[in-house]
Amino acid sequence: MNKIAGSEEWCVFEDLGIPAVKARVDSGAKTSSLQASNIRYFMRHAQEWVHFEINPLQENRSICIPCEARVVDRRVVRSSIGISEERPVIRTHVTLGPDKFEIELTLASRDTMEYRMLLGREALSGRYLVDPSISFGLQAFSDAEIRQRYASYIKDREGLKIALLASNPNLYSNKRIVEAAQARGHEIVFLNVELAYMKLDASAPEIRYRGGNILGEFDAVIPRIKPAVTFYGCALIRQFDYLGVYCLNSAEAITQSRDKLFASQLFSKHDIHIPITGFAKSPNDTKDLIRMVNGAPLIIKLLESTQGKGVVLAETNKAAESVINAFKSVQTNILVQEFIKEANGQDIRCFVVDGKVVAAMQRQAEKGEFRANIHQGGRASKIKITPEERKLAVKAARILNLSVAGVDIIRSNRGPLLLEVNSSPGLEGIEQATGKDIADIMIRAIERKLKFQPGEVSL
Repeated sequence: MNKIAGSEEWCVFEDLGIPAVKARVDSGAKTSSLQASNIRYFMRHAQEWVHFEINPLQENRSICIPCEARVVDRRVVRSSIGISEERPVIRTHVTLGPDKFEIELTLASRDTMEYRMLLGREALSGRYLVDPSISFGLQAFSDAEIRQRYASYIKDREGLKIALLASNPNLYSNKRIVEAAQARGHEIVFLNVELAYMKLDASAPEIRYRGGNILGEFDAVIPRIKPAVTFYGCALIRQFDYLGVYCLNSAEAITQSRDKLFASQLFSKHDIHIPITGFAKSPNDTKDLIRMVNGAPLIIKLLESTQGKGVVLAETNKAAESVINAFKSVQTNILVQEFIKEANGQDIRCFVVDGKVVAAMQRQAEKGEFRANIHQGGRASKIKITPEERKLAVKAARILNLSVAGVDIIRSNRGPLLLEVNSSPGLEGIEQATGKDIADIMIRAIERKLKFQPGEVSL
């Protein structure tokens, strides 16, 4: 009689030195698959072998087990999102409850997947029936048992190793993040974006720093990429992600936030209200473009503007036409946006970390200056935001998949409007205005994500 396997099971690989790994049981997949990183092929006794590393526990990068096995095949496998890739196939013994038998495993990067292993039908056939309504039908391990099994793999250290990827170590925000990480017992290293470079290789990808030093063994990266190096900085962030390092904001999220047009389209698609915004290519449409956003005064923004740079206030229709056509004549992409007069030179910066607004400040333009949706300079003060504004800020950050974001909101006659979302928000103004230790909150968010507990295995 076949035994009953649940929708998830604990697998033990004694040959590979893996004490236990939680697998998703999937009878729809033919071959079983194991999460692997840093895959490198080598020859041993005229046979092809593979060296790889596995982080066997979900959302825990601190435990890394090096493994070696003989390659029995290379197969092209199509992933669940339709991408085909060649994967090495190994053969090894697996223990499932009281049973021990040999199975084939493809090695693949499953860092974005919930489970570190997939148990396919070739391993199940003739041995088990699957009941998707239960879990651990063959063997269940308690948290205490998993900790005991992995006790020898726990690194003897007090904190995480974090990289701050930025351009200027002397900026207030960067100094505060370094201070906060060190205060919580972590090792933090400042990395200049422009001094890092990468090796693109399927078997042994690398990131190196000036002088040829290989950057490895980071648990997390905090990216604070200035607009001028967005493209290169995001390439580095992707490389860190490929190497299994947790990035506080992903390259995709940063790229989306920096493209004001794409971000505005995403916000409109998800029913987030923004000031009426126009975008056009031909100078022949300038007059209608101005009318479309309710005429002057209006705001003209470069698509990759940030912190008020590349933003112009045109106070008359004639001035607006001149500025718009001047930008178009040099093939520069711009957005034209209505000016919110009733804001009286005020806007709100909400600082979002890990899906929560942790601080908010109001910014007021100096007397005689416009602010509204220009957001340059001005005085900052603590403010109590409304539930609607809080919900708007959290939703905007979530749409761009940003773990850390500065969300700018303006109050209008038709309710709060979203101005923009900054993926590398400054800390100085909001920390001084609110008295909140934002840098500490960011470090704690990394600890939660990595389930960091000194001297304890994260499950």
